[in-house]
Amino acid sequence: MREDIVALKKDIKELKNQSFALEILGDYKKQNKRLFVIWITTFIAFILLLGYVLFLLNDISIVESSNIDIQDVNSIDNSHIKIGDDLWEK
Repeated sequence: MREDIVALKKDIKELKNQSFALEILGDYKKQNKRLFVIWITTFIAFILLLGYVLFLLNDISIVESSNIDIQDVNSIDNSHIKIGDDLWEK
């Protein structure tokens, strides 16, 4: 009878150890799931940021330039015109 009680106590200890191992495994699975969701969220945010930067680069490159034609530059006092490295002064 004592041997049966000792054997039952050993079985109970083994069950506790197994349940502790299963509990750790369950916590590990939850942590992995949480980290996967964080990774997916970060990846989606990165893709959206990359798309926005590309949109801005394409939007900025479409800048309209306007030319102003000035007639009789020689008759304007204190006029300075720079074309490349050349500077024309009056």
